[in-house]
Amino acid sequence: MADATFVPAQGTDTVFVKQPGNKSELIAFVIMVALLVAAPYFIYPMVVMQALCFALFACAFNLLIGYGGLLSFGHALYFGWASYLAAHSAKVWGLPPELAIVTGTFTAAVLGLVAGSLAIRRQGIYFAMITLALAQMMFFFALQMKFTGGEDGIQGVPRGKMFGVIDLGNDGNMYAVTVAIFLAGFLLIYRIIHSPFGEVLKAIRENEPRAISLGYKTDRYKLLAFVLSATLAGLAGSTKAIVLQIASLTDVDWPMSGEVVLMALVGGLGTVFGPVAGAFIVVAMQNYLAQVGQWVTVIQGVIFVLCVLLFRRGVIGELAALLRIRL
Repeated sequence: MADATFVPAQGTDTVFVKQPGNKSELIAFVIMVALLVAAPYFIYPMVVMQALCFALFACAFNLLIGYGGLLSFGHALYFGWASYLAAHSAKVWGLPPELAIVTGTFTAAVLGLVAGSLAIRRQGIYFAMITLALAQMMFFFALQMKFTGGEDGIQGVPRGKMFGVIDLGNDGNMYAVTVAIFLAGFLLIYRIIHSPFGEVLKAIRENEPRAISLGYKTDRYKLLAFVLSATLAGLAGSTKAIVLQIASLTDVDWPMSGEVVLMALVGGLGTVFGPVAGAFIVVAMQNYLAQVGQWVTVIQGVIFVLCVLLFRRGVIGELAALLRIRL
């Protein structure tokens, strides 16, 4: 896993100096894969699969804010609508699961392109508010349109057979496919942030006027990052619809956008593995603290405040700083 460093040169040119891959990242990746292999023997597989879907969602969001410096308050738009289209195409159109997931992912990509083209014209809080407004507008459509099922959502989504061979009705097969999708998305994000494109994104995040002065069309880079983030969020939402066999209003509502922000912050913004850890922590709280009812939201709020005040780099960020490695 090679790394690249953004190095401004004299004049208006920019060079990218390749550096050796970070061994600590490779070790962390191997440990993560080993834990995912062993997890279903100790934890209910459905909980792990749900966490993996949200982990991919959080990683997609982290690509935008952690490396592009763009805070979106409406990422549930892409996650939720991809979930709806994947569920509808599988249940009503009768598409196999792989095509249903592709349909949902493509929907998120188109929505990301449209929303990004509008939002990218503004910066800071104005950018965030535009993304929130667009997400709430689409939430209203989801509530009113018949094919979404309104407040009931789309239930009883068939898992079917992937490629006509792999029966996803079997939880073991479904788990393996979910892990494969998550790892594919995770590695794609890793490749993006360690590519020259990713380095330019980091440069824009740190000093956009400087990047513009070097000749980069920053709006194009930010729009591409936005679309990539939306597409990967859609992949997570589509997979979630097949795994849990339901697409509901909660997937597209604004609290979902807040949850993904919480996941990224708890794990560590701008870290590769942080959003994964954050997603597992939040999903674990939701599942294992369900008996306390509405107090789960209060507990999440307290954790959010503590992370902001005491662990500003998140769980993984603080751990990496303690061990003096980069994760």
